[in-house]
Parts: sequence; C-alpha cells; structure tokens
Amino acid sequence: MTYFTMVLGVIALLVLITSLLYTFKVGKLVSERKAKYDTQLNEKVQDHPYTRNPVFLAYLIAAVISLAYIFYLAYTISW
Repeated sequence: MTYFTMVLGVIALLVLITSLLYTFKVGKLVSERKAKYDTQLNEKVQDHPYTRNPVFLAYLIAAVISLAYIFYLAYTISW
C-alpha cells in the first residue's frame, strides 16, 4: 500500500504543477487581450498581482498541504 500512496502523491503533484502552469498560460493570454471596458485595478493589486490573486494563493496552499501530507506519510509509514 505504501507504493500506491507514493504513486498517488506523485500524480497529485503532477496535476498541481500542470494546473498551475496552465493558469499562468491562461492569465498571460487574458492579459494580452485586454478589453477597452476593463476598470482600473487597485494599486496594491497592480504592485503584487500574484500574491493578491486568490487562485494562486489556493494553488500555493494546496501545494503546501499536499507536500506536508506526502512527507507525513513518508515518515509515518514503515517501509
């Protein structure tokens, strides 16, 4: 069962990394196609666009929780 858990952990990390890269790609595409009707963003958000974005914060939190769980399983399960 430990091998299965490790494989699931690696798959989860790959999905997380792929979705993060896809989000960056879509964000770049959207920013390139700025519409004329967009309103001005807050200056704090303009200064820190990634740290103020809840999607990126969710990815960061999910990555930390996933890694913590994987390391927890690695240390608690006897090989």
